[in-house]
Amino acid sequence: MPVFQNSTSPTFLLTGVPGLEWAHAWISIPFSCLYLTALSGNTLILFVVFTEASLHEPMYYFLSMLSTTDIGLCISTMVTVLRIFWLNAQEISFNACLSQMFFIHLFTFMESSVLLAMAFDRFVAISNPLRYSTILTHVRIAQIGMAVIIRGTVILTPLVLLLKCLSFCHSHLLHHSYCFHPDVMKLSCSDTKINSVFGLTAIISTAGVDSIFIMLSYILIIHSVLSIASSEERKKAFSTCISHVTAVAIFYIPLISLSFVHRFGKHAPPYVPTLIANIYLLIPPVMNPIIYSVKTKKIQKALLKLVCPKGPCIQQLFQR
Repeated sequence: MPVFQNSTSPTFLLTGVPGLEWAHAWISIPFSCLYLTALSGNTLILFVVFTEASLHEPMYYFLSMLSTTDIGLCISTMVTVLRIFWLNAQEISFNACLSQMFFIHLFTFMESSVLLAMAFDRFVAISNPLRYSTILTHVRIAQIGMAVIIRGTVILTPLVLLLKCLSFCHSHLLHHSYCFHPDVMKLSCSDTKINSVFGLTAIISTAGVDSIFIMLSYILIIHSVLSIASSEERKKAFSTCISHVTAVAIFYIPLISLSFVHRFGKHAPPYVPTLIANIYLLIPPVMNPIIYSVKTKKIQKALLKLVCPKGPCIQQLFQR
């Protein structure tokens, strides 16, 4: 394994799937399909939300924010991942690596914030439906969107600047097909205690805090739903949360698993972090459009209008 001279601007080597380098061309096929599915699905969600007047509601604006972050996550990793599988091109410059890392973590933190905003949306819609439109106005939704971006940027900027202060004199081989903060930090020959503490603080103050508030929101939602007299109304109220609960699960479970593997899985097989990292990045963008298309009737109707614009097939479907 090559050793490089001490440098603050090294060239890193990205990794595909350890032990399966001979099969990269075949592995690229499902990866390409997943990226295509994620990009097309989320772009379609954005299109129907902004073109269909019936979807101009807070819930669907937050859904469009979720789709935007998913597209950002895909684009942030797609180039390096497919370049490795197609061309075996592993090299990436230090600045390019930091830029990719910044956007991967930025869209991750943004997605966490959007999921929290969506939980608040469901809480207001169920507990105070008469004031729903006055609480979540267009201006307030825009303010939430700006706060999501600013929050992620403010937390991540020092994280990147701290990495630029490190020297790298060991092997420059990363363990993923993209640049991930703990992975880059481990290759430094400088003292990384501050970087490690700041990285952990960033995760706790974003995904950690968001997950706690999401759980709190659902405790309040359950309390509000149980106070509804009609069992049919309770069932209807719970059904509006299924899509969001599923989206939260497929986002947080891989994220937490990847963080644990990087911090405590030193003796795990090399393919384990790679597998979890790819699930963490690809499954939410792929699954979110599918979940909301299957579980949300207004999204279904809007999508069917694209396929059958004259309407008979829509009427037949919803008259069943």
